[in-house]
Amino acid sequence: MTAMPDTTVLLCRHGQTAWHRPNRYTGASDLPLDATGRAQAEALARRAGAIRPTSLACSPLVRATETIAPVADATGLPVRVDARLRELDFGIAEGRTLDQLHAERPDVVERFLADPVAHHFPGGEPPAEAVARAEAALRDLVAADPAGTVLVVAHSTLIRLLVCATLGVPLRDYRRRLPRLDPVAVTRLSFPDGNGQPALLTYNAPILGG
Repeated sequence: MTAMPDTTVLLCRHGQTAWHRPNRYTGASDLPLDATGRAQAEALARRAGAIRPTSLACSPLVRATETIAPVADATGLPVRVDARLRELDFGIAEGRTLDQLHAERPDVVERFLADPVAHHFPGGEPPAEAVARAEAALRDLVAADPAGTVLVVAHSTLIRLLVCATLGVPLRDYRRRLPRLDPVAVTRLSFPDGNGQPALLTYNAPILGG
């Protein structure tokens, strides 16, 4: 029996927002793209011909829906909006930089830096729970488009946690092992037919030719 080809999932971080440059924790805060982010979304759409997605999905947060909208226009594909793909809520860190939070709550920041999973920001979502919901979302997307190419627009921390889970890297190491994920950069995963473990093919790949 011939095995079915793998399903490719392209995890794309959303475009830039006004909080990107000061590196404020955005999380559940629902910011739109800024002018640079809108240009990045258009560049992603121009690359849709080379990417050749067969299905589209995104987080419900507006920075994600605005990033994928030009891709949907370019491809004619519908977008599946899935709340399980949203970014983590960062609790008391929302809207603050790490330095600002350290000035107010150095104890919280020091515990977070030591282990951002066991000591996530107070009032925020536990990272392990975020990974569980996002993994379930990806399984559903793969099942709905077997052997296809699924383009998913999501968020930096969620994607980095998913990559760690895929590789078997302890989640607590996501900031150290994967310190950077650029706007509209693509991380490519391959999901085998059946119950096999997904493989990481590329991480933080820039959108070329945009």
